[in-house]
Amino acid sequence: MKKIYLFFAIAFLFTIRAHAQVSIKDSSIFTPLVGISYGYYFPAGDMVKRFGPNSALQMNVEMKTRFNWILGVNGSFFFGNQIKEHIFDSIATIDGDLISRTGELGDVRLFERGFTVSGTLGRLIPFKKPNPNSGIRVDIGLGFMQHKIRIETIGNNVPQMDKNYKKGYDRLSNGFLLTESVGYMYLSNNRLANAYFGLECMQGFTQNRRSYDYDLMKQDTHKRLDILFGARVAWLLPLYKKAPKEFYTY
Repeated sequence: MKKIYLFFAIAFLFTIRAHAQVSIKDSSIFTPLVGISYGYYFPAGDMVKRFGPNSALQMNVEMKTRFNWILGVNGSFFFGNQIKEHIFDSIATIDGDLISRTGELGDVRLFERGFTVSGTLGRLIPFKKPNPNSGIRVDIGLGFMQHKIRIETIGNNVPQMDKNYKKGYDRLSNGFLLTESVGYMYLSNNRLANAYFGLECMQGFTQNRRSYDYDLMKQDTHKRLDILFGARVAWLLPLYKKAPKEFYTY
């Protein structure tokens, strides 16, 4: 079995090498792509009732074919600091504060935290300039979304927010994810500057995964439609080998 895996790995590497020494300026090429991106998103659906806008960092690993299809996998981490739900109403003072062990006002801070993992299928519609590997790009994807309210107690002096109690307030939710995006991908002729900019929409079909919410005094079984839409910019690294500019014969 190990020999079979080794055979396919070697065959894959030779396939990449066979397609690698190409002229990106003159022809559509096969190339692996590695990307790092930043996105800014606005919530909609059920998510807008809980969170404000957020930022996201994403890592992409993709394969672009000579026929301008793009297969990829990506993972993103998104984060924000606008929490709209009042999750402490049942244990807070009339002013919304929590009391610490010493009888003083506790310093409790709330943040949005989440991540997505997905596989994508894309199609590149090339322009003549600067090369046949740059142009409008359309992608769809399937994956997984998870998010929660991160609760931080400064000094850890609020007994109501001990580690085990936080889970009863953090609204941990996850579920199936759909994504759609459209943008422009640019691969330069000299491989020095490669980028992507696009608009993206994500729909998470999620549900609260905690068995009990303390402030609601019951389990939340509501099925959610969590939507994020916004813009993303990425730096791309194509892994093809440039063809030599001159050829020599002997």
